[in-house]
Amino acid sequence: MTVELNRLDDAFLFETSNDEGQTVRTDGSPDIGGQGAGMRPMQLVLSAVASCSSIDIVLLLKKQRQALDDLKVRVEGKRVDTEPRLFTDIHLHYILFGNLDDKKVERACRLSMEKLCSVSLMLKAGGVNITWDYEIR
Repeated sequence: MTVELNRLDDAFLFETSNDEGQTVRTDGSPDIGGQGAGMRPMQLVLSAVASCSSIDIVLLLKKQRQALDDLKVRVEGKRVDTEPRLFTDIHLHYILFGNLDDKKVERACRLSMEKLCSVSLMLKAGGVNITWDYEIR
């Protein structure tokens, strides 16, 4: 797996692309001279754990023949106040829509977070405390 980063301005605006041509823009916060024209790198980490686990959950629910109409995830990360500003805690709140079996949803979330999601497992190995909960609407 390879990605390539290119600088787009004379400050902190970058674009990363993969071999398939998809791109993501990142930027520094305005308080350090960025324009806020892209997500900040640590926001991408939160997005990555939400995306990775959501892929697992959708696949697991599909295998269990669950009628998932939609899925949203709210992720909150807490960081230390000193440099480097590493995450200490991340909490994911899954909101699943559809006529879903509560036990199957709980199992899918648990399997993802404990065994399948490589992003969350990598963060946990680095000492980040990751918690989660869910609701069905």
